Amino acid sequence: MKNKLKSFKFLIVLTVIAVLFAGCSPQPKAGYIVSGSPEPSPTPEATETPLSNRPVYAPGTLVDYVAQSGDSLDLLSVRFGASPQEILWANPEIPEDVTTLPPGFPMKMPIYYKPLWGTDFQIIPDAAFVYGPDLLDFDLQAFLDSTPGWFKTYQASIQEKNRDAAGVIRYYAENYSLNPKMLLALIEFQTGALTNPQRNSSLEDAFLGFDNYHRGVHLQISYASDLLNDGFYRYFNGELTSIEHRDGRIENIDPWQNSATVALQVYFSLLMGQDEYAHAIGPEGYAKTYQELFGDPWRRNLTVLPGSLNQPDFILPFTAGTVWAYTGGPHTGWGTRKPWAAVDFAPPSKTQGCFETEQFAVAIADGVVARTDPGTVMLDLDGDGDERTGWVLLYLHVAEEGRVKPGDVVRKGDIIGHPSCEGGKATGTHLHIARKYNGQWIPAASSVLPFVMNGWVPVDGEIAYQGTLVKGNQVVRASVLSDSQSMIPAQH
Repeated sequence: MKNKLKSFKFLIVLTVIAVLFAGCSPQPKAGYIVSGSPEPSPTPEATETPLSNRPVYAPGTLVDYVAQSGDSLDLLSVRFGASPQEILWANPEIPEDVTTLPPGFPMKMPIYYKPLWGTDFQIIPDAAFVYGPDLLDFDLQAFLDSTPGWFKTYQASIQEKNRDAAGVIRYYAENYSLNPKMLLALIEFQTGALTNPQRNSSLEDAFLGFDNYHRGVHLQISYASDLLNDGFYRYFNGELTSIEHRDGRIENIDPWQNSATVALQVYFSLLMGQDEYAHAIGPEGYAKTYQELFGDPWRRNLTVLPGSLNQPDFILPFTAGTVWAYTGGPHTGWGTRKPWAAVDFAPPSKTQGCFETEQFAVAIADGVVARTDPGTVMLDLDGDGDERTGWVLLYLHVAEEGRVKPGDVVRKGDIIGHPSCEGGKATGTHLHIARKYNGQWIPAASSVLPFVMNGWVPVDGEIAYQGTLVKGNQVVRASVLSDSQSMIPAQH
C-alpha cells in the first residue's frame, strides 16, 4: 500500500512536470532553406571544444540532473556509475517500480567520475532523431522541392520500385525509423547536395565517406542509417559508455549526454580525424547545419518516451491452439545492427526454407493498419493510423496474398496475414515482429519494457538471434531448426 501511494504521488508530480514541460516547448513549423537566414542561437550548454568542462567529482558526489526522454534507473546507473538503489536513496520521491522517468524531472544523481570525458554539448534531441511526433508538421516533398541543390532530382530503384529523392529518404526513414530531417541535415553537412546544384557523379560511390560495398547514394544512406541506429540504441540500452577513435584515443561519453548526440558522435568518429571530428560534433558543425535547415530542434517538443511508460497487454502473434517455433531471439528491428528489437516465430512445417503455409499471423493487440509494403505491415495501436505516434508494431515477412490493408481495424487475435519470405532477407518462412513507441524502437529484452507476449519474456543471447523466451519456470530456446526445445503453444 505504501509503495502504491508513493507511485500515485509520483504520477501527480509527473503530470505537473509534463504540463510545465509542454508549456515551455513551443512547436514552430519547420522552416525550409532561406537565403541569408540568421545564425541560430547555441543551446545554453554549448561549448566550442569537444573536451569536458566537468570537474573531477569525489566518488558519490550528488550532482544535478534533469531526466531526459527514455531515462530509467538502470540506464542512469550505467552512465553515472551509481547503483539504482543509490539513485533511489538520493531521490526518495521516485517509486522503486518506476519504468521510464518523466522528461524534465529534476534529480540528484550520485556520480562516480571517469577521466577522458567528452563534451557536454548536445547536438540534437532524441525527438529529432527518430521517426516520431516531431515530423507531424513536416512536409518532406515540399522541403526538398524548395532546395536549390541537385539531390532533389535524385532517383533510385529500391525493392524493384523506382523512387524519387523524397521516396528514397522516406523509405529509409520509415524502415529504420529515423527522422528524415536528421538524414537530410547529414547529407547537407557532409556533401552540400541540398544546396549545391552541381552534381559530381564520380564522388557518389562513397557519397557519405564510406568506401565499402555500399556503393552509390542510396546504399550509402542505408549504411549510415544502420550505423546511426546502432550508436543510438547501444547508448540507450546502456551498452556503450565510450568511443574509440580511429587513432586509438578513448573518449568516455559524458553521463549527461542523450542518445541522439552519442549516435552522431560515434558516426563521425568512424569517418573523421580529431580536428574534423571536434568541429562536426560542436555547435559550428552538424548542429548548425541542422538549425539552418529546420530551425532549433531544442525549441520543439522533446519527449519521445514519456514517464511511467508501460507496454499494452500482448498475446503471441499466431492463432490460439497452434504451436509455432521460436526461431529468432532478440535481433535487429531493421538492418543488421542494434537495436535488437525483434523476435521471430515460424509455423510448423515438414520442410526447411521458404514455403507457403495456411497458418496465420495475428494481431497481438487492437489496432489499425497504418502502412503496408512488400512483406510489411505496420499496426498502429493508438488508433490514429499514424505510425509516428504511440505504440506501433512491425510485422515483417507477411505474404501479400490474404494480408490486411491500410486502414483496416483489427482486434486482438484477428488475422494479419500468412508468414512468408516476402520483404527483406529471409532463409525460411517466418514472422519477424518488433515494437516502437513514438518512433523509437524498444529493445525486445529491455530490462524496463520487455516485449512480453502471453507472459513470455525474451532474454538476449550472446549474439543476435540466440536467446530464450521465459515464462515462470518454462524456457523456450530460439532455434532456426525449429526443434522440440523451440516450440511454443499459443494459449490466448
